[in-house]
Amino acid sequence: MKKRYSSILLLLGMLTGPLSYAQIKVQGKVLDAITKEALVGATVRLGHSQTTSTQQDGSFSFLPPLTADSVTVTYLRYVPLAVTTARQPMTILMQPAANAINQVVVTASRQAQMRADAPVAISTISKQVMVDTKAVSLDQLLNKVSGVYMVNLGNEQHTMAIRQPIGYRSLFLYLEDGIPIRTSGDFNHNALIEINMAALKTIEVIRGPSSSLYGSEAIGGAVNFLTQSPSQIPTAALQVEASNRGYRRTEFSASNTIGKLGVYVGGYYARQRDGIMDHSDFDKLGLTLRADYRMNDRTKLTNSATLVDYQTDQTGGLDSTRFYGRQYASLHTFSYRKVNALRLRSTLEHTWDSTNSTALTGFFRHSSIGQNPFYSISNVAGNPLKAKGEINEDAFHSYGLNAQQRLALSFLDAHLTIGLSADYSPATYNAKFISVDRDETGVYTGYTPSDSLLIDYDVQLLNSAFYTQFEISPLKRLKLVAALRYDRLDYRFDNHLPSNAFTGAPDENNGFRNLSPKLGLTYGLSNNAGTYANYSVGFAPPQITELYRGVQVPTLRPSVYRNYEVGGWLSFAHQRGYLDVSAYHMDGTDEIISVRLADGSYQNQNAGQTRHRGIEYSISYSPLSSLTLRWGGTNAKHWFIDYQEKGVDFAGKEMATAPGFIGNAEVTFKPAFVPGLRLGLEWQHLGTYYTDQANTDTYRGYDVLNLRVGYTLKGFEAWVNALNATDRLYATTVEKSAFGKSFRKGAPCTFHFGVGYRFAARS
Repeated sequence: MKKRYSSILLLLGMLTGPLSYAQIKVQGKVLDAITKEALVGATVRLGHSQTTSTQQDGSFSFLPPLTADSVTVTYLRYVPLAVTTARQPMTILMQPAANAINQVVVTASRQAQMRADAPVAISTISKQVMVDTKAVSLDQLLNKVSGVYMVNLGNEQHTMAIRQPIGYRSLFLYLEDGIPIRTSGDFNHNALIEINMAALKTIEVIRGPSSSLYGSEAIGGAVNFLTQSPSQIPTAALQVEASNRGYRRTEFSASNTIGKLGVYVGGYYARQRDGIMDHSDFDKLGLTLRADYRMNDRTKLTNSATLVDYQTDQTGGLDSTRFYGRQYASLHTFSYRKVNALRLRSTLEHTWDSTNSTALTGFFRHSSIGQNPFYSISNVAGNPLKAKGEINEDAFHSYGLNAQQRLALSFLDAHLTIGLSADYSPATYNAKFISVDRDETGVYTGYTPSDSLLIDYDVQLLNSAFYTQFEISPLKRLKLVAALRYDRLDYRFDNHLPSNAFTGAPDENNGFRNLSPKLGLTYGLSNNAGTYANYSVGFAPPQITELYRGVQVPTLRPSVYRNYEVGGWLSFAHQRGYLDVSAYHMDGTDEIISVRLADGSYQNQNAGQTRHRGIEYSISYSPLSSLTLRWGGTNAKHWFIDYQEKGVDFAGKEMATAPGFIGNAEVTFKPAFVPGLRLGLEWQHLGTYYTDQANTDTYRGYDVLNLRVGYTLKGFEAWVNALNATDRLYATTVEKSAFGKSFRKGAPCTFHFGVGYRFAARS
């Protein structure tokens, strides 16, 4: 009898086993393999008939009865993945595709959209590229983008050239999560010192005017730094790095989401000691804290804070004798720059329904730049042992609000975006005269401060704006975009010095008004190819220092730029290759130029017209899943249409420091037979350019090779980067003045060694 009962129980167990399996609920989350962020809207398929999409936290679930024991996940820009359901709940990590034709971008319209729907030249630097590059300065990332040359001036100091010559003017807009990191009217070419590189998720670069959405200064381009979102599972990372040239760096991060609250913290501390140049030490701390709170499926609150504390020694350029003789002793022994920045942001996003969404952002910024600048030191006539200079500080704090509404209309896939913004930024500037001591060899050895004020003023800045953008698709593959922004900038100037001072302008109110239109279209030639065209207008008002510093009567007007461009993209070889091309023609009027007067002094003037033409191109190809080839470049010409200085007509002359060709190419190899190994070879090229407006002297440019090797095993990583591997003598920029040529020394061959560990919970 017992044997009979045992047989019956065994038979029942065999019959009910599959039924028990069928009652198991299949659930999990789909995350980015690198950042561990949720992938919202990924398609998850179970068998042939059961399909669902991931929710806001990346989660999905299937209820019984089940039809298969594995799921297949697909998501735009990611490699499809099939995973067994044996482990519950599932954490599915998806790898970004190497050549995704339709990337998602947010900068082009202030809203997430497909790259193919944006009628602009826009490029994205992904988190994968950042992880592989192990950049110690932003130029090592941004110079991978065609049409971009970020000039390394040492210790994260920099200037930029995007559709413009290398220069120091306010023609580029730098954003963090869509908010300018500095207030309009107080541009600083070193503004990217205030970015925390360790907390970045992606970088988006728009080339060409973007004033129709972002306002002033978005002329040559707009660079948007998107911060890392909280991960959906516990993660942490720590890495240390050192170079053979005295550079040290520690980077860290931690993140997790519990319930509705996700938190991320990340930052780095870097220092330089005993570098190749004398007097070139620096220290920087960057720290970012971000908290995302999802109130419900339709409402999300994002809060972030970024703090940057930076100090560096300052050194000037080298003359030709010291540069070519590799003599790197500095003439400066006390010049410095200090930067302190704090940014707070709170964004509330609410989706009313499938056609209507609102975003409100409030922000606070504080920034101060104090310096004893080397470029303000000048010799005293008749006394070779004396010179003069200044100590100055430029500071502001901001209170701002941006409100945006996006509506999907009921015809022709039309969308309307409207927005309002206001930015109130009280700013101060002061400078004191110093007497500088100089020895017989020309070295500036010390200084004596004084109570003599060169500059002492404050300015109340108010930038209020309204913008709108309308998109419509009258044909299936055609999208039309029209945008318009009205800006009002008010400067209330209060001078604390008398009219006979170096800066003696009277107290007054100055205002600037501007309308910035844009018209564009995109047309999909096929599923794998498309083209675009646009017309846009950008403007740049006079900056505070341009308008008031060393001025008795402010007279400057805004500069205006009109841009025409066409471009296109193509995916080929079964989406293993991707080509992106853009061509532009831009005219600038009323450009603000520093003109040398008859008495030897300089004054800012609206002088002349300029023209800028170029073609930018980028191609990437993966002949093997383990091998990626990338090449990008730009051919451009920048010249004067109308410009005179001291009676000399420069019409037809090329603008100084305007390279005719810039190129960057890279080969990345990740062999399947050695999982975790990464090999990279990068070539950076800067072409010939004139060093002066009269076109009497040239710099031939340079070629630099960078080698990168890394290996990852179970969260542990080690890498070696050899920058300027051939030890090429080069200058990142060369300028010519009445005092001769000045070379900014590029770093010689430098090895960076690093180790790190990344932890991520399994579920």
